[in-house]
Amino acid sequence: MSTSNRPDDKEFMERALESTIRIGLVILLIYWCYKIAQPFILTIFWGIIIAVAIKPIYDRLKSALGGRGGLAATLITIIALILLIVPTYMLSESLIISSKEYLVHLQEGTLSIPPPSEKINGWPFIGKPLYDFWSLASVNLEDALMKLTPQIKDIGTPLLSSAAGVGVGVLKMVVSIAIAGVLLAKADGGSQAALAIATRLRPERGSETIELAAATVRSVALGILGVALIQALLAAIGFLVVGLPGAGLWALLVLIIAVVQLPTILILGPIIVYVFYTHNTAVAVVFAVWCIIVGLSDNVLKPLLMGRGVDVPMIVIFIGAIGGFIAYGIFGLFAGAFVFALSYKLFLSWLKERTQTGT
Repeated sequence: MSTSNRPDDKEFMERALESTIRIGLVILLIYWCYKIAQPFILTIFWGIIIAVAIKPIYDRLKSALGGRGGLAATLITIIALILLIVPTYMLSESLIISSKEYLVHLQEGTLSIPPPSEKINGWPFIGKPLYDFWSLASVNLEDALMKLTPQIKDIGTPLLSSAAGVGVGVLKMVVSIAIAGVLLAKADGGSQAALAIATRLRPERGSETIELAAATVRSVALGILGVALIQALLAAIGFLVVGLPGAGLWALLVLIIAVVQLPTILILGPIIVYVFYTHNTAVAVVFAVWCIIVGLSDNVLKPLLMGRGVDVPMIVIFIGAIGGFIAYGIFGLFAGAFVFALSYKLFLSWLKERTQTGT
């Protein structure tokens, strides 16, 4: 009996060894491809997000141009690049000019800060220390800055690193928009490839999965990220009009706050107070009204851009955005929020499907 089984055992071992080698080679090949593509994965991923999000616009433009998909994709890519590069350049230029002016005034000792209002001294908790520091800065700015030297040293390096990350993030976004344009030009082939992959993974629900993913992409990209971008751009316009120092940095903070679904008044409120202290009443009132409109605009824009809406808890967006920002900088701010929101929606869809089938 044992003798008759030996050929079978030998054949089994040969097949097992051959299968192990093949699996090992496949794993090695996948790992190798991953290492080669790793620097570009996030950029390509974001390009896919942009392409899926704006495909309805592309379809309408393609139809208006008589079915010329290449021309439609080119026009959309150019417009998207202009919408990204022009505001970025304007905000960066404003930040650089403001920084240079303040540096010159600081070196010449001509930088002056208006004294604080007595009302600040009555604010609870922070009123007294804020009033004392502001009063010192209005009289002797150098001594006030000396008191902040340890804190400036602690946050200086991370701020510089974040500033560099913003530049890299903008460059990656430019590449992603270009990739999105290429994907839109080849939209039919890309859709077929995505459907083939989804069908291979889930033969019975491949098409449904693709539709859910596409709908979630558009809802999150337009309803969350798109609204945040619009709010940041509107806020930046107000900052530039009143000549706010470091307008680009403040607009970036508004963008971050809007992405993580927190009230933008957290940033706009202190700026409104500053404008009231540095500008005449008429300008300050108009600026305050503009900021209020910016802060409340998401209540109007989200229903318009999200369609039926995307029911994603704020904590999901918050964790995704902040985690992505920590891991990948400003670029990861968007990708992280999207990945968490999409995963959340797909997970709920999977739970619902399992509940309905009773498996």
